[in-house]
Amino acid sequence: MAELPFWAECLITFFLILGGSFALIGSLGLARLPDFMTRLHAPTKNTTLGVGGVVLASITYFSASSGVLSMHELLIACFLFLTAPISAHLLAKAALHLELRTVSATQDLRSHPGPFSSAENPDVSTESADNESAPEVKSNNQS
Repeated sequence: MAELPFWAECLITFFLILGGSFALIGSLGLARLPDFMTRLHAPTKNTTLGVGGVVLASITYFSASSGVLSMHELLIACFLFLTAPISAHLLAKAALHLELRTVSATQDLRSHPGPFSSAENPDVSTESADNESAPEVKSNNQS
C-alpha cells in the first residue's frame, strides 16, 4: 500500500477525531439525559455528525491512497442524513401520542397558546379531562 501524504494523514486524523467526539457526546447524552425527548435529541444530532466525520475521513483516505476521487461513501452519508431525522420525528410523534413522562424542565409547547392557537384552529380543544397540558384533537367523523 502506498504511503499517504502528510496533509492527508492530518486531515483523516482530524475527521476521525471530530467524528469520534460527536459520537461519544451523543452516546453520553443518550445514557445521561433524563427523559425520552432529550435522550432522542442527543443521538440523532451528534451521532449523525459523528458518522459524517468518519465518512469524510473515509473519502479522504481512499481518494488520497488511490489518486482518484472516491465518492462511494457519499451514498452512505446521504442515506444517513435522510433517514435519521425521519426516524427521530416518528419516534417523537409516537412519544407524544403515548404521552410519555418528562421531567419538569422539559417544555411542552402544546399547552401554551402560540401563533396558531386553538382560537384559530377549531379542530383543537385545549379542554382535556385527563391531562391539562396536552390539547385534545376533536374527531371530524360523525359516526
